[in-house]
Amino acid sequence: MEFIGFVGFVLSFIAYVIFTFLLVAARNTQLLARWTIVSVLTTTVASALAALQIKLGFGLQWVLLADGLKVASWAILVLICNTELTSIRQLLSNYHIRQYVSVWSALMLVCWLASFLLNYSYEYIYLLFIVLNLWSLVLMEQLYRSADDQIRWAIWPLIIALASIAIFDFVMYAQATMVGSIDFDFWFSRGYIAVAVLPLLLVSTRRIKNGSVRIFVSRQVVFYSSILMMAGVYLLIMALAGYVINYVGGEWGSVVSIGFLMLSGIVLVALLITESLRRKLKVFIAKNFFANRYEYRDEWLNLIEKIETTNAESYYQMATSIMMSKLNAHSGAIVKRKSDLHFDNKYSHGLKLTEAFDLQLTFISQFCQKKGWIIDVEEYEITPTMYPELNLDLDLCQSFDVRFIIPIFIGKAFYGLFLIGDINEMKQLNWEDRDLLFAVSKQLGNFISLNEANDELAESKQFDAFNRMSAFLVHDLKNVQAQLALITTNAEKHRDNPEFVDDVFETVESATDRLGKVLSQLRNKRVEKSTDSEIDLVELLEKVVEQRNVEKPLVIIKQAVPTKLATNEEKLHSVLNHLVQNAQEASSEDTTVELSLNNNKNIVTITITDQGSGMSEDFIKYRLFKPFDTTKGNAGMGIGVYEAKQFIESVSGTIAVKSTEHSGTTFTIQLPINATDNE
Repeated sequence: MEFIGFVGFVLSFIAYVIFTFLLVAARNTQLLARWTIVSVLTTTVASALAALQIKLGFGLQWVLLADGLKVASWAILVLICNTELTSIRQLLSNYHIRQYVSVWSALMLVCWLASFLLNYSYEYIYLLFIVLNLWSLVLMEQLYRSADDQIRWAIWPLIIALASIAIFDFVMYAQATMVGSIDFDFWFSRGYIAVAVLPLLLVSTRRIKNGSVRIFVSRQVVFYSSILMMAGVYLLIMALAGYVINYVGGEWGSVVSIGFLMLSGIVLVALLITESLRRKLKVFIAKNFFANRYEYRDEWLNLIEKIETTNAESYYQMATSIMMSKLNAHSGAIVKRKSDLHFDNKYSHGLKLTEAFDLQLTFISQFCQKKGWIIDVEEYEITPTMYPELNLDLDLCQSFDVRFIIPIFIGKAFYGLFLIGDINEMKQLNWEDRDLLFAVSKQLGNFISLNEANDELAESKQFDAFNRMSAFLVHDLKNVQAQLALITTNAEKHRDNPEFVDDVFETVESATDRLGKVLSQLRNKRVEKSTDSEIDLVELLEKVVEQRNVEKPLVIIKQAVPTKLATNEEKLHSVLNHLVQNAQEASSEDTTVELSLNNNKNIVTITITDQGSGMSEDFIKYRLFKPFDTTKGNAGMGIGVYEAKQFIESVSGTIAVKSTEHSGTTFTIQLPINATDNE
């Protein structure tokens, strides 16, 4: 048998020497071609050492060392095929090549040291070659699966040749690990196997004419490679366990170890054909090693475009239509959770949901709140165990034509559900489809929430506008009440004075007119526009002074240049009256409030000066002109100065305030003479 093995290794040596000369004669300078020569030379050296070992009888570790170099050289050749390296410098700097060489060197060093320290015990070296050959098989499997049809045609002989040697060596070293020594019937066959695969290597070198290939790694490649790697590691562990059983089992050890390995193989096959394991592994690989199937930037822009361009009567209809389009569905609905037992059907197209479905929605919403999962009704029908804790009435779902149930979350709060049915193609959702639908649902939930908030804000603004109008009307009523109170106050003293009686009728007439306008505003729910007229500002100031001097401190006109102005007399009178009243309330009774009227370059300037308590700069800046902010407590509405500012600015005027605390305040009003009331 040794002679047969010797002849086989010699034939292998001669064949690979000839192959080396053929490769050199081809004068191909590509990196792949050059490294093929290196790999063939290492195989030649390994065959020569194996033949010499049989003839001379030296230690087997030298042959194994050459075998380790041979495995590494062919593995690097496969890695070169998986990259686009064109020079030795790129080869030395490539991350994958350096990673392989580093791990290979570490394994070789550790295993050879372990063998040397244990008096040349070969068990660790056998384990080393199991790992190296398994690694080579994974690399070859990736290379073949990731190649296109043209490249696959060129490299399949190379893959078959290298895989045949790797599988043979894997089985041989696995058996050696279990029984503690190499079966030399296997060992002596290695030379003939090397010669048998040589024509395949020659065919591949002829087919790869340019000395390079280009490979793309796909998800399927990584999946099947991972399965292969897992199977190899599993078998390796089982082989170690079998070796331990054989070692400690005595004369029954061989029988027990063989039975154990058979059982291990059955378990491995069962695991590999289990669909749930394969599905989980696929998802794990796809999520962690590859880009997503969907380009989320494009999906995001597409969703925004649909939101902007989709015509719908309501945003509920728009959101449902967009979600239906993602699944090519003809029917769908959106339901909002009002309580655990009550749901509000916001929009439905093609799905006629009734209260009979509410109990089912309760179970579904509880499940979705807890798990956050998208429910595929058909998937639940086939494998209900995939949805633990979900109690779904399939007959009811099918009667309402509900196929997919997608939860809607706004932030972390559960909002409701999209119910989708009647899709074009009956397919099951994978994890990427679910991630995309969940992202779309999240965005549509925010879109719905924003629109609902806008509706609430618009409603709140309507109430705010009504309240604001009411506040102005109450302010007008307060002025009317002040006029009538003035009559009552002076009635006892001047009731027999004819002039007083005339003033009373004039005041009542004015109050009646103001009340009529207030009632008109209430009926129309808006402030009526007023007409402008040319007025004498001196007379207007005198009326204000006369009206305000029923109280102290007294109001005096310090200076008044005759001026006429086209504006709304009633509103300007109200503004001046309110500002003077504020000045009186801020001053002590022994002081005076001064008014002045100047006309300079078509600009009318009215000043109101008091010697009262004054105001701080912060109060003037942040609170004075702010509506509904008052320092008078329940006695004031907080809109008098705000209304004054609004009116003055509406006629292109300005109002300015200068004040010193405990010293007094001056309001300065400037109005253009040609201004008109724009309200």
